[in-house]
Amino acid sequence: MPNLPRNEAVLDFLKTRRSVPWNMLKPPAPEGEALEELLEIASRVPDHGMLVPWRFLVIAPKAGERLSALALKRGSALGIEEEKCRKVARMFAHAPLIVAVIFTPKESEKAPKWEQRLTNGAVCLTLLNAAHAAGWGANWLTGWVAQDRAFLEEGLGLAPGEELSGFIHIGTPAERPAERARPDLAGLVSRLDE
Repeated sequence: MPNLPRNEAVLDFLKTRRSVPWNMLKPPAPEGEALEELLEIASRVPDHGMLVPWRFLVIAPKAGERLSALALKRGSALGIEEEKCRKVARMFAHAPLIVAVIFTPKESEKAPKWEQRLTNGAVCLTLLNAAHAAGWGANWLTGWVAQDRAFLEEGLGLAPGEELSGFIHIGTPAERPAERARPDLAGLVSRLDE
């Protein structure tokens, strides 16, 4: 089988890809066909058995304000440090657009739950990369609210058995983020030749 053609533009993009911190994102954010295109691209991930073990929840700024207040309330009830609560609240209140990727595991003999969870990670990363490739800024976040069932059910309407894979914040970068250190491959790569 012949090799696929090398796509230098995509390789260059992946070599220089950089998430934009949430507090550097401002309006406008994608909507309508622009957002639909990103979600369509995010759905083109490895999915053993074509189970589609995810769904998208688009969170508009007004809903972000409600989630901000809920984060403060839930954090206080859980005894979480006040500054951590305020930071999460600011992340929701500040966001031009958030897409929550919801893990919806399916019963399957071929694709166990852990594999379906990896598919959700691929959805999050593909959405992040699609947003960047389309000229938006984006960041993949979770935080303590991602594990708080009361927040997930009351705030996002998650059903029993559903989980959060990530909040993908999308908007217009206020500035270009600085480059950051990358892993040194020397300590990460080994080989198995026989």
